[in-house]
Amino acid sequence: MIDGGLNSYHLQYLLFGALWTVGLSLIAFVGGGLAGGVIALARVSPIKAVRWATIAWIQIIQGTPLLVVLFLCYFGLSIAGLELPAIVAASIAMIVYVSAYLGEIWRGCIESVPRTQWEAAECLALSRTQRMRLVVLPQAVRIATPPTVGFMVQIVKNTSLASIVGFIELVRAGQLINNSIFQPFTVYLLIAIVYFAMCYPLSVWSHKLEQRQQFGNRGPATVPVTTA
Repeated sequence: MIDGGLNSYHLQYLLFGALWTVGLSLIAFVGGGLAGGVIALARVSPIKAVRWATIAWIQIIQGTPLLVVLFLCYFGLSIAGLELPAIVAASIAMIVYVSAYLGEIWRGCIESVPRTQWEAAECLALSRTQRMRLVVLPQAVRIATPPTVGFMVQIVKNTSLASIVGFIELVRAGQLINNSIFQPFTVYLLIAIVYFAMCYPLSVWSHKLEQRQQFGNRGPATVPVTTA
């Protein structure tokens, strides 16, 4: 980098970091979502041991700062002899973090489906798997969409912690630029603007989905149960 003020190269480098922020966010959301779905189903499992094991996992992850999880994945595993690139360690840490929170969010959405719907499905002699797949989950997905989109904002912002392990996302790119031109106010103001540009549409989308859901709930109180 060249000493002096911000130039087009610096802006391109910030854009490069923003793209990696989006990439890490997508990895965390997809991976964490898959694991979170399993966790949510395990939380409502009829097997008590499965439920308690899942609760313990959620409590451990939610009670541990994401920064500590990052350190464990990057530095801890390297001490154990497993050297991981920064992108891999950051992805694993983010997936673990996201899975615990999405799993608990989705568990709450599954349990918020009216009990009458569960009972109606049971009266149709559906198996537990069929009840979940045909009756409960379709309604839970609709309920879960607004908070899930809202949580995506937290995922995007929390990727900034990956800079601690040397992963070049938006914040790390800004740090490297600032080390060259020594204009922290300008650099970090630009970073804040970029984060706002990425997160604000998600916040608006989440709010609109929530309003739409509340408006839809003013309709019929029951949802037809089908076996198709």
